[in-house]
Amino acid sequence: MTRNKTIKKVLIWLPSIPIIIFFIQNAFDKIISNQSDKLVSNSAILILTGVALLIATALFLYEKTIIVGTAILATYMTIVVFVHISKGKPFFLTILIVLLTIIAGYIRRTKLNNTK
Repeated sequence: MTRNKTIKKVLIWLPSIPIIIFFIQNAFDKIISNQSDKLVSNSAILILTGVALLIATALFLYEKTIIVGTAILATYMTIVVFVHISKGKPFFLTILIVLLTIIAGYIRRTKLNNTK
């Protein structure tokens, strides 16, 4: 019985893992590196954005704040989609990240509610 619970838990978390890795890497990239080719060249705003992404990722990881974390991360990536569209850059991957973020949050939230 514990093996089935372990497999179920892994399958619930599986969609969230790439999302978490992407947003943590993106946040540290904004905090550490000097990205002058981005939309905002002010380093303070980039650092604040990186910190906000780390906080939103932590909210996404925590059981009781999944909805808030998912909303913040999806909103951030939706803004990135609009920036890509306005600059004429490819935006299909960013739309995919938005959808995967919402789906991963939904799966974890519904499965956590069903297990209680």
